[in-house]
Amino acid sequence: MEITAGMVRDLREKTDAPMMECKKALTEAAGDMAKAEELLRVKLGNKASKAASRVTAEGVVAVCIAEDGKSGGLVELNCETDFVAKNADFLALAGALARLVVVSAPADVEALSRQALGAATVEDARRELVGRIGENVSIRRFARLAAKGRLSSYVHGGAKIGVIVDCIGGDETLGRDLAMHIAASKPVALAAADVAPALVQKERDIAAAKAAESGKPENITGKMVEGAVQKFLREVTLLGQPFVKNDKQTVEQLLKSKSASVGGFVLYVVGEGIEKRRDDFAAEVMAQVGQAARSDARAPSAS
Repeated sequence: MEITAGMVRDLREKTDAPMMECKKALTEAAGDMAKAEELLRVKLGNKASKAASRVTAEGVVAVCIAEDGKSGGLVELNCETDFVAKNADFLALAGALARLVVVSAPADVEALSRQALGAATVEDARRELVGRIGENVSIRRFARLAAKGRLSSYVHGGAKIGVIVDCIGGDETLGRDLAMHIAASKPVALAAADVAPALVQKERDIAAAKAAESGKPENITGKMVEGAVQKFLREVTLLGQPFVKNDKQTVEQLLKSKSASVGGFVLYVVGEGIEKRRDDFAAEVMAQVGQAARSDARAPSAS
C-alpha cells in the first residue's frame, strides 16, 4: 500500500512523533493507522500519544443540574466553526437541550429531537437555526446522571469541556474540586475494575512489546509489563490519579480524608474522537492548475 504524505501528517498530528518515524511505522503497518500508532507507542513510549486527545470538532458542552442536585444532564452540540459555537442562539439551544435531558430523560438523540421545545420540536428548532446561520448543527450525544449523593458540575474552556460528578458525602467545595479535577485530568473510569478490558489489553500488549525489546529475562519482563499496566491504570482512573490541587495525595486518599465517595461521573470533551476536515487550499489550487494544463495539452490545435 502506498504511504501518502497525508497519512504521515495525520499520524504525526495524532502522536507528535517525528515525520520519518511516522512513515516507517506506517510502512511496517501496511498503512494501518491504529497499528502504526501502537508501533510508535512501543518505540517512543508516551511521547507518541500525548496529542491523542486534541479537540478536532467545533461546538459546546452544555450542563444542567436540577435544583435538588439529584439529576443532571450534559449535551454536546456540534457545529462547523468556532465562530458559530459562540453564537448566542446556538448556546441557547445547547442550554435548552441540557434542561430537556434532565426533565424528560429521553432514551437517545432521536427521542431528544422529538421533544417539544416551545411551540415546535427540538428538530424544528435545529433546522430553523441551520437556516438562519447557514451552517450545519447536530446533536452529537448526551448523558443523564441520577445521583446517589449530590451532583456537582464544571464547564471549562469556553464550554469545550463539561463534567458532572456524583459526590456522596463531603461538601459543595469537594464536589466542585472533583469536577475540576476530572476536567483537567480526564480519567476514563472511576476505578481500575471499570476500565474497558480491551483498553487494558492494548496497554498490556504495548508494554509486552517494549519489554521484549529490552532483552531482559522473562521473569523480569513479566514484572515490567505488570508494572506498566498498573501505572497506566493509576493514570486513567479517577481514584488512582494524583489530586490536581495536591499531587501528594490521590483522589482516593482525598475522598477517604473527607469520609466521601464518588457514585459516578460523566466527562465530555467537544469533538473528542471526531476528525476535523482540513482543507489544503494551496494543494487544491495546484491540482486545479495541473488539471487545466492537462486539458490544454489534450485540446486539438486550432491550425
